[in-house]
Amino acid sequence: MENSSVPGAITRRRALTVAGGVFAGAALAQAASPAFGATAASDADAIVVGHGLAGLVATAELAAAGRKVLLLDQEPEASLGGQAFWSFGGLFFVDSAEQRLMGVKDSRELAWQDWLGTAGFDRGVDDPEGQDHWAYKWAEAYVDFAAEEKRAWLAGLGMQWFPIVGWAERGGGLADGHGNSVPRFHVTWGTGPAVVEPFEKKVRAAVADRLVTFRFRHRVDELIVTGGAVTGVRGAVLQPSDVARGKPSSRTVVGEFELRAPVVVVTSGGIGADHDLVRANWPARLGSPPKSMITGVPAHVDGRMLAITERAGGRIVNPDRMWHYTEGLKNYDPIWPGHGIRILPGPSSMWFDATGKRFSSPDIPGYDTLHTLKSITDSGHDYSWFVTTQKIIAKEFALSGSEQNPDLTEKNIWKLLSRIWQTPEPIERFKEKGEDFVVAKTLPELVAGMNKLTGDDLIDLAGLKRQIEARDREIDNPYTKDVQVMGIRNALAYPGDTLSRTASVHRILDPGAGPLIAVRLNILTRKTLGGLQTDLSGRVLNAAGTPIAGLYAAGEVAGFGGGGVHGYRSLEGTFLGGCLFSGRTAGRAAAAATAS
Repeated sequence: MENSSVPGAITRRRALTVAGGVFAGAALAQAASPAFGATAASDADAIVVGHGLAGLVATAELAAAGRKVLLLDQEPEASLGGQAFWSFGGLFFVDSAEQRLMGVKDSRELAWQDWLGTAGFDRGVDDPEGQDHWAYKWAEAYVDFAAEEKRAWLAGLGMQWFPIVGWAERGGGLADGHGNSVPRFHVTWGTGPAVVEPFEKKVRAAVADRLVTFRFRHRVDELIVTGGAVTGVRGAVLQPSDVARGKPSSRTVVGEFELRAPVVVVTSGGIGADHDLVRANWPARLGSPPKSMITGVPAHVDGRMLAITERAGGRIVNPDRMWHYTEGLKNYDPIWPGHGIRILPGPSSMWFDATGKRFSSPDIPGYDTLHTLKSITDSGHDYSWFVTTQKIIAKEFALSGSEQNPDLTEKNIWKLLSRIWQTPEPIERFKEKGEDFVVAKTLPELVAGMNKLTGDDLIDLAGLKRQIEARDREIDNPYTKDVQVMGIRNALAYPGDTLSRTASVHRILDPGAGPLIAVRLNILTRKTLGGLQTDLSGRVLNAAGTPIAGLYAAGEVAGFGGGGVHGYRSLEGTFLGGCLFSGRTAGRAAAAATAS
């Protein structure tokens, strides 16, 4: 098995870091204010660590069952909802009303075929101690959920979805391999904030009913273990902060806390903001870890609770499985350090490595993220290029993030309709202000701009021209041997892509489609696919596969369920859904465990 020693990689690195932070924090806290212990006012039926989407869902479930909950997070109230707030709001449904409206024929069987071909579970599925044993079971349960109850449950909470279903991760070319056989990416009307909203409302209502108490700026440094059971948390109270959502907050310690409850639910997220930690767990199968990356998550997504939970006996599995994007842009107006934005591309831009060599199948925009990531690292460089046209970006480029889609986020139909006749304003702003865009009328001018941007003169004009002209010749007929052109024509057979996501087939060097545009694409950190191993109730397991009494986990810290529900790859639209499903499961199980 590859990287058999990897499961401890997070622990060794973070244990030293966290331990140092605890001792330093304690020293500062003693100077600032005396420590205080648990009191009747701070006791609860449950403690939830992390106020992102999974934490809000778990808290809402606990409160609905009448449990008193303390909801802790190291960040201020402004960041309630965590990463989910910043998301595009994509959700994975199977055989939905929106799919049927678009003429898409989907089924639970087809979705499960796609999930298995994508996940590639190969680490002890049939072994109760295997890393993929519970991940596989969670995957089965999640696909059932996506095909049955998920949409009705969320619609009942007031969620709605944009009627045109997106086709993400189209895969590697075989029916039983990686990728979505059909479009399944449902964009929530209102994007990420609209996914967070119903659960935030439930939790705030529970606060008003005195069932939930927020404890912002409470950083958990230790899980309290008593007689083999987790019975509470200890940590540092951080200095109050009024920073805006997503901005880095102070780590100055002003006090200590100790809180106790019969159950603790960890929902603290992944490691995406800690590039050193990402590199420490980088798998050899993806090549050498990039020296330069940009960051797709706020700075507080630091992975601390993984090591803290492991010290309390929890088992970390599959930490070498991760999901990073290959189409990252440096944000010209960053919110968090190294802030990157992902292009969600349509299928038409030509993709080249840093030296100007065109990628081959399946390294086509929107097809196979991790295969393309490996191709980029194999090139010896940390970036690649789209070469495209104004006609393509006007129709095909979308940017990840709620703030980059004001029409959808604000539920503004007129802004949304304006995409029909103009390039979306956020795309135009990035084209104008973003450092990764080169715009030119001619190919020689474009190549000169590309080489100037990187300063390494790696792009040869004659070589790039030869490859583009060869591709352009392939569009003269309705049939072709160029796999990417085949893919474009396949996309245009789907009404959703014809309406909103795929430009009509044209020559890249057609002056009428211009100007020409080159986009430098950076590697963008995002999701942790492995994590704390949990059973189907969300209970954290120890190294022997036994549930740790009183300890649950949900969301990204648990690999979105079971320590890695996605296996090696994602079908997209499954991260928010994984937080929803695992948060609901853990919250309901913890409520049942605390029934009097």
